[in-house]
Amino acid sequence: MTAVPVALIEVTDVRRITPHMVRITFAGAGLDDFPTWPDQQLKLLFPKPGRRAPRLPDAAADGDAMSWYQAFLALPEDERPWMRSYTVRAYDPVRHRITVDFVLHGTPATAGPATRWAASAAVGDLLARYGPAAEYAKSLPLDRADWLLLAGDATALPAIGSLVEALPSGTRALACIEVAGPADEQHFTTRAELTVHWVHTDGRHDALPAAVRALTFPPGPVFAWLAGEAGAVRALRRHLVGERGIDKGRIDFSGYWRRTLTQDDAPTEEDLAEAQERLAAARSPQD
Repeated sequence: MTAVPVALIEVTDVRRITPHMVRITFAGAGLDDFPTWPDQQLKLLFPKPGRRAPRLPDAAADGDAMSWYQAFLALPEDERPWMRSYTVRAYDPVRHRITVDFVLHGTPATAGPATRWAASAAVGDLLARYGPAAEYAKSLPLDRADWLLLAGDATALPAIGSLVEALPSGTRALACIEVAGPADEQHFTTRAELTVHWVHTDGRHDALPAAVRALTFPPGPVFAWLAGEAGAVRALRRHLVGERGIDKGRIDFSGYWRRTLTQDDAPTEEDLAEAQERLAAARSPQD
């Protein structure tokens, strides 16, 4: 059985890097021997109102993942932390710190619990982390493509940043990234031959798919990495497969969020079909 890496983490630094993104650094148990890779996912647990730290199950730390999650679900709803998925933007192996970038969605009245927490986070605040687990690590198949397409919205920026900064010299990459406006654009340091197209939403829900459709692709086989709002990711994938003729096996895709639903809402039929397809792709051998 797989042991679950669960631990409290404490805020050590907070910086607003763009109008809609805050970069928060954490210290905590287990970060001295922390597995790391680009596009590294983990879950963060946010305390319910009135609690300084998220309540965690009493299950043993070396318990298996399913037992821990069942114990988590058994917590009273008014005490059970909100759980959200995030990308590790960076890891400092000297100071044993992880950094996570939080997109600030909506307004104080409409924002979800993670955005509300991040917007007011201060040094000393506590969250908990669930993961990451090294068995879920994956890498881009650079040996199977002449170039990479990276497309996503602001929620994909941390993953795209970690990916392009890890690309080796000589890799060709084209990134198409949707943000609210020019002030939300970011600079990447990379050894790759990277071209970035910034897309400003201007209130449109289809800005990113429209921008990718308008791109002139370089010649040669491509591997595409797509992430962001689930509907936009589906539209991008349909375009790449149906109009660009890219094999589904050459596309890694993930719907991070849903425009009218939260992660606490039940999955839609499209969400379930997408999850099944991702699972099947992960089990299938690649060319």
